[in-house]
Amino acid sequence: MVGDGSWESAREVEELLRGQDYLADPPLAMAVYLAGRLGKPLLIEGEPGCGKTEIAKALATATGGELIRLQCFEGLDARSALYDWDYPRQLLAIRMHERTESPEQLEQEVFSERFLLRRPLLRALDGDAAHRPVLLIDEIDRADEEFEGFLLEVLSDFQVTIPELGTIRARRVPLVIITSNRTRDLSDALKRRCLYAYVEYPDPAKEEAILARRVPDLGAAFAREIAAYVQRVREAPDLAKRPGVAETLDWAAALVALHRTGLDAETVAATLGFLIKDAQDLKFLREKPLAISSE
Repeated sequence: MVGDGSWESAREVEELLRGQDYLADPPLAMAVYLAGRLGKPLLIEGEPGCGKTEIAKALATATGGELIRLQCFEGLDARSALYDWDYPRQLLAIRMHERTESPEQLEQEVFSERFLLRRPLLRALDGDAAHRPVLLIDEIDRADEEFEGFLLEVLSDFQVTIPELGTIRARRVPLVIITSNRTRDLSDALKRRCLYAYVEYPDPAKEEAILARRVPDLGAAFAREIAAYVQRVREAPDLAKRPGVAETLDWAAALVALHRTGLDAETVAATLGFLIKDAQDLKFLREKPLAISSE
């Protein structure tokens, strides 16, 4: 059934994502299909801006499951990712009831679920049983290696023990999407526990198809022209940051807002900052502009 990830085939997943304007290649659709069927996390690596995060958003929208996002960063720990206690409210409760309740009753009161702050990982385990949640662990390569070890414990059994409350098990095993921009190598232990997919830059034909779906006001000829130009930008030597699909869509939307129907040197120079997000790359391409047409 679509709602819980028990899809009948990878082709069904591909069509499901296409319905959300996400064009998945057959290998990626197969990886998502197997992740849903086997209940295993899916690790997706690739260049920034190539649609890794979007696949989780598309799955959540298509299946009706809640999208629960854990944005990783350096220093991320269990308190930020799993759960914490609402200390200000606990202190207030202690002051209000310390004269009327025994220490044991007071401890039981302040460490009850109503004072528990559910962070993304706990929310994914303790979510609505009617719809399978989609847990997006975004940019895991930004977190410390120690956090990877903690994450393995949670994802291995999909349960967590809170000393004051006991063990909380997942009502529905979430569909877990883990993304990485490959800024550092991930541990073999994490990779062994995940299915794996790699998202590459799209070829011009696929990028043209993405533009046609996401920015329909462009028109077919203009979408083809933009896709071809972006391809030449990515092939330019010595760029620090090559534009991803997200930048292509931003640029195309800006061109539509400017009522452009084709590329010219003046328009490209004026709007290149929507496509190129690095100062040195921008300077390089303005000093040595690429040909508008490949012909």
